[in-house]
Amino acid sequence: MFRPLTRAQQVFDIVGAALFALFAFAAALLPSTSFGIGSGIVDSRVAMVVALLLTVVFSLALALRRRSPGLALAISWLAATAQMATGLPPLPANLAIFAVLYTTAAYGTRRVFWAGFASALGGAAAIALYLLAPGLLRANDVNPLSVGSAVFAVVMTFVASALALLLAWTIGALVRTGIRARENRHAQQLAEAEAAAEAERTRIARDMHDVVAHSLAVVIAQADGARYAAASNPDAAASALGTISSTARAALADVRMLLTQLRHTQADGPQPTLADLEQLYAQVRAAGVDLRIDVDPMPRGETPASLQLAVYRILQEALTNALRHGDGTSAGGRVDVRFAWHDERVEVVVSNALGAAADGTDSGTGRGHGLIGMRERAQLVGGTLEAAPDGAGLFVVRARLPREVAA
Repeated sequence: MFRPLTRAQQVFDIVGAALFALFAFAAALLPSTSFGIGSGIVDSRVAMVVALLLTVVFSLALALRRRSPGLALAISWLAATAQMATGLPPLPANLAIFAVLYTTAAYGTRRVFWAGFASALGGAAAIALYLLAPGLLRANDVNPLSVGSAVFAVVMTFVASALALLLAWTIGALVRTGIRARENRHAQQLAEAEAAAEAERTRIARDMHDVVAHSLAVVIAQADGARYAAASNPDAAASALGTISSTARAALADVRMLLTQLRHTQADGPQPTLADLEQLYAQVRAAGVDLRIDVDPMPRGETPASLQLAVYRILQEALTNALRHGDGTSAGGRVDVRFAWHDERVEVVVSNALGAAADGTDSGTGRGHGLIGMRERAQLVGGTLEAAPDGAGLFVVRARLPREVAA
């Protein structure tokens, strides 16, 4: 029933109502003679007291108009009814009605909104009948021919009063529309910001998965090799330990960069490009994988940065799966990577022999966070990705990505 207002708004409404009351008091007292006011029902002095009391009541409605538009409207109707019951003429305090109608349309609930509209029409009818009905009755008694003129006067008074009252209500309705539009725009901006933040978190989580999963796969492969070679070939063990160290340092740098993005959303940092593929190949070969690269046709023209990132991350995840789930003994631990850079699209195919324990893993079933991440990478640039066994003992990842990536 009561709307929350700031302290400044409450002070403004109370002070404004007090100043209005002083104005209405002065406007009611100065024109009167002998401290009296005209009334056809009560004594002039009683009418003056009632007028002053009604001024206080209308000023109270004015003070409450934004705090509780419905209550202010009810108070105004009670005061107007008391004014007509005592036969008082229009008072300066009646101007508060326009402000009350404005706030019912601007800030009231849906019920109060339409109650204000009905009050504007009902108030106009009450004004016309209250002011001109006695003249209409007298015209009917004295000269029936003047009844038409009196009715016309009543209708015109109703129209003029309705236009004035509805003008205040309509202005409030326009303000209400502007407030709703501003609130909707603010809600839309919040939703867009939340969606952008969620997309950024998803991107960073995907990058974190790619970096950590690939680096750990290389580290595990090197650690296993170093463990087996430690006794027979100390030099190979030392080389494996060096690869583990460099891979872990690179992964740590990438993770720090991603964590920086989490703390500072505007700090995107450098992203992998096609130029970084050679370093990725070197890490995989250092893990003991026979990696074969075939590029036909070669890339022509400039490749969008988003496409370069997608190619890098898809290939990184595919090679990580080959390290984790592929057969390290079959076909000499061979992994084939084929690129086809066409004018309108690029195709990336990664194939490796399935491991004996592949069933239930990412590369064995086509399920898991790694494959989901690769598909999301492809979809982000408008492409597609398929990953499944080919029936000949190989697991094949095939990505088709458009060269023209939507901005």
